[in-house]
Amino acid sequence: MRVLQLCHKPPFPAIDGGCLAMHNITSGLLAAGYDVKVLTAFTHKHDLQLDAMSEDYKQRTDIEGVFIDTQVNIVDAFSSLVTQDSYNISRFFSTDLDIKLARLLKRQKFDVVHVESLFMTPYLATIRRFSRAPIVLRSHNLEYVIWERMAEGASNPAKRTYLRYLSKKLKEYELSVLSRVDAIAAISNRDRKHYEALGCNKPLISLPFGIDAANYPPAEYSGSTPRFFHIGAMDWQPNLEAIDWLENAILPLAQRSQPALKVHLAGKGLSPSAYANSDRFVVDGEVASATRFMSEHDVMVVPLRSAGGIRVKIIEAMACGKAVISTATGAEGIDGEHRKHFIIANTAEEFAAAMNELAENPARVEEIGRAARELALSHFDNVSIVRRLTELYQTLR
Repeated sequence: MRVLQLCHKPPFPAIDGGCLAMHNITSGLLAAGYDVKVLTAFTHKHDLQLDAMSEDYKQRTDIEGVFIDTQVNIVDAFSSLVTQDSYNISRFFSTDLDIKLARLLKRQKFDVVHVESLFMTPYLATIRRFSRAPIVLRSHNLEYVIWERMAEGASNPAKRTYLRYLSKKLKEYELSVLSRVDAIAAISNRDRKHYEALGCNKPLISLPFGIDAANYPPAEYSGSTPRFFHIGAMDWQPNLEAIDWLENAILPLAQRSQPALKVHLAGKGLSPSAYANSDRFVVDGEVASATRFMSEHDVMVVPLRSAGGIRVKIIEAMACGKAVISTATGAEGIDGEHRKHFIIANTAEEFAAAMNELAENPARVEEIGRAARELALSHFDNVSIVRRLTELYQTLR
């Protein structure tokens, strides 16, 4: 079976969770014997780094890309208020990519077109025009939910109004997409239920982020005072909000009992000079290997309040045997048990108390980390997840 995978950013190198989620689908399909063609957008934030790819990968995926300038243009953003377009989506449309896609579909026949994320759905009309292949949308997030939550947390009335508008337009757009694809692979059970509530009557499965256990060896825990960490792209607004809450609300409470407690920060877009005057963070900046960074620390903190979908980095940390403290929003889509597989904390007081608890009890860190690894390896095995996807492909044929 020949699959066209249409991506909103290059799946490799896997510089963030979204890239890794797409790359694991690509590699899983290739390992299962499928022919995969990757056509991707690339942007200022996510460049197409062909030199970083092996010749085997480039040959097997025949990867091609088209640059799209997705930087926010204030004129286009305000014109969308008049035209009623969803600017978050429309800025991913490129005439050049549309032409390349049309030429590709006229030249080659595909059995399935696998569309990664809502951002690639502006190309659905072109796919329908030039291909009879069923279209599967792999939904990474329900985008409108993210903006809805950001609006709820906005203190500035003007910002809150604009974010609510964005959320409303995104929801309308996501509803319109339901009738234009043949199936949806949602990133989590929670998102699948959201789609059902929206009235989706298309084939619908939950397809979470997959991992290969060989890439996540369990780290040995020394039993000493645990080191807390956060890793995430710092060019993503929910992460910026999370770190602001951590710095100004959570850590001041935690440091009352643990004055030496600090959080190591790493992630794409994080300058080593960031938070230079803070006594609450150790800034590692962009790291070469997220897995290695996680293996060198003990407790992941995820104070997200406006995210959607599923947090890839939490699953990776759990696979490495790390204890995780997260809000319920951050841990969405991970069907674990509070205080067994992770700790859920939804207020600054709860979060600080959980950090103090683990700082004072290293044995609990190891206990939760061991249970977390077992859950991650059993629920997020990439081979099983890709098998679920290919069964959906077969059904659509």
